[in-house]
Amino acid sequence: MLANAELAQDFFILNQQYKRLVAALLEVVDIPAKMLEVKATENAVLGSVEEDQIYYLESGSLNVRYRDRTVYLLDDGDLLLPDVTGSSDAESAVIFSSESGAVLRGYAALDFMHKVFSDPSALKLWTRLSITHSGMMMRLAAALTDADTHATPGFEIYNPGDVIIRQGDRADFVFNLSEGTAEVVVDGVTVGAIEEGEIFGAMAVLTNADRTATVLAKSRCSVVKVPKEQFSDLIKSNPATIHSLLTDMANSITNLNEQLVGLRGSYMN
Repeated sequence: MLANAELAQDFFILNQQYKRLVAALLEVVDIPAKMLEVKATENAVLGSVEEDQIYYLESGSLNVRYRDRTVYLLDDGDLLLPDVTGSSDAESAVIFSSESGAVLRGYAALDFMHKVFSDPSALKLWTRLSITHSGMMMRLAAALTDADTHATPGFEIYNPGDVIIRQGDRADFVFNLSEGTAEVVVDGVTVGAIEEGEIFGAMAVLTNADRTATVLAKSRCSVVKVPKEQFSDLIKSNPATIHSLLTDMANSITNLNEQLVGLRGSYMN
């Protein structure tokens, strides 16, 4: 994804992560696709793009326009999702065009999402992809906003030993560990680990409570930070996020129970 705006380096890092997630998701979903070759147009609606399809942009580029303004440009490796508003209302429709032509791989949207929801690994990839895309859109919106509007930070790199979350602090963000490993510490005692791809910090946000644990970077970590208000919107628009959260929380509880059983056994011995 490209844009006619000055974007920070973290946008391009997220963009590459997004494309890796798209490629991994398509490999897991693995359903039949139909090829669509788009001829070069000049700001014309692509009538051959169907609203019940999810498209993968295999080559070329697509302009994405809204209210006569190019918002961004899709390029190789991007997904093109159906516009939820449809195209019946010209004022609210999103318009796609290509000045250089493009080759798309189309998947039936219902079949695609059925496979996502029925496969835990696909669902986890879809959740990570949605959060990454949300981070990209936030940065794109900030780049297109007046300079005196303050953008909320949302992407950080942590080195080993750095504090990602501090116990007792206010919970303003939900985190997605896109790269690296981290450890969970409560009152100075390590009680768990966070692996690449996991969402963490959501419980305190959802319950409007202070942080109950400290999270430390165990290796170099790339972390997407989603503001709590934006996370609430993400849950409402993408219920699959809840499933992924419950899976990660259940794994954390299982690991903690195993540690407690181990400690009890050591005390008895």
